[in-house]
Parts: sequence; C-alpha cells; structure tokens
Amino acid sequence: MRRYFVGGNWKCNNTLAQTQSLINSVINKLVFDTNKIEVAVAPIFLHLPWVQANIQKNVQLAIQNSSLTKMGAYTGEISVEQVKDFGIPWVILGHSERRQFYGETNEIVGKKTRLALDQQLSVMACVGEKLADRESGQTTNVIQAQLAAIKKELTIEQWSKVVVAYEPVWAIGTGKTASPEQAQEVHAFIRGWLKSQIGTQAEQATRIIYGGSVTEKNAADLIKQPDLDGFLVGGAALKPAFADIVAAANKGR
Repeated sequence: MRRYFVGGNWKCNNTLAQTQSLINSVINKLVFDTNKIEVAVAPIFLHLPWVQANIQKNVQLAIQNSSLTKMGAYTGEISVEQVKDFGIPWVILGHSERRQFYGETNEIVGKKTRLALDQQLSVMACVGEKLADRESGQTTNVIQAQLAAIKKELTIEQWSKVVVAYEPVWAIGTGKTASPEQAQEVHAFIRGWLKSQIGTQAEQATRIIYGGSVTEKNAADLIKQPDLDGFLVGGAALKPAFADIVAAANKGR
C-alpha cells in the first residue's frame, strides 16, 4: 500500500501575518495518521524560517522551485545545496506556471530534478497537458515527453524519492477539475509508463498525485480512484478547506 501524499502549494501568496495565521489556525490543527499519509506545505522562500520554527512536527516543508545551477555567482537563485543545508526535505519542480511564465522546458525540469535528487531531496515532479493538447488527443504524448526528460537524468534508484503530480493545466486555478474518471485514466497511463520505462518496483511504489482545482467538495471522490495517491493543492491550501482535503486522503479508498 502506497502512503498517501498531500502537498499544499501556497504559490506567491500571503504576507507574513497571513502565513502565521494559516499555520496557527489550520496547519497546526491538522490531525492525520502519519503511517497512512504524508503532508507537506510550500510557503514562499521568505517565510520558510518562521514556518520551519513554528509548524507542527507531522507536517513537512517544501520549496516551490530551485535553481538550475549550484552555489556560485548566480544572482537571485537558491540552490539545492542550500535547501538541503536549511533542512527542507521537499521541492516542487516542473509546475505549469514555471513552464508557462518562466520558460522552463522539459529538459530544464529534468536537470533540476537530478540536482535535487543528488542532494537527497524528495521531488514533486509536475506533469500535465494544456486544454488544446487534451482536445487534440495529445494528452499522453505530452505527459510521456515530460516524464522522458526526467527519466533521461535519473538513475532507477532515484525514482524512489519522486512523487509524480499530474496537473492538467486547464484545471489549475480555473475551477474546472478533471473528473475522477479522467484523472484515473491519466494516472493509469503514468503508472503503465513507470512499469515499462523504469520497472515494476517503480510502478508499484511511486505515488501519483492529482492537482488542479482540488477542493473539499471533490477530494473524496477523486481519492477513490485506484491509481490516485493524493493531491497537490493550490488555492484550497490557503483555506480551512485544506483540513478537509487532508481528511479525505487520510480516509483513503
């Protein structure tokens, strides 16, 4: 049985006071079985020190992005060596907003993933298709290309520290959610790809989570799908509803 995973991606949101309120009123009141589910949240870089010092021990921390370069003369960047040194265990890579607004290609995401895993960080690797891709029947081709760029950079053993996050771009922040059946179809494809390209162990052990307008209203139906192992939550991760989403994953199938 794969342990469920719920990530909260706070994106570029919150003042420090708002982050403190969210931690105290929602995150630190979460109750879940750590043998059954992992929970991680990703504040902005500036708030990480305060969050790290004040968050409950059962909730892990993630960063929302990391540099394509190591430490050195790279103004404005934060390297994975520094993330590891700071004690942050998770990094989100390949989010569609990084691809769309900052020009990150499949190849860049693959190289960033390798750098993070070389530092023994764990990675939420995001994949997903745009609306035009889905409407033209290219969903699996797009996702296969995204996964292949990661595979090119990793050893088989490194896949044990990867969580694949399927986030259809047309469902992120739009209020539109893939139906449970649509999500399961793509999750099953990803699991089949893992089996054929990485191996049976990766197929069985790798967690594949869903992101894209996940709310407290649809989480329970989504988690029932056999190849869906949790969620990467955006907007709802900033609200009390995040507790209901964690509870749905904690209950499981």
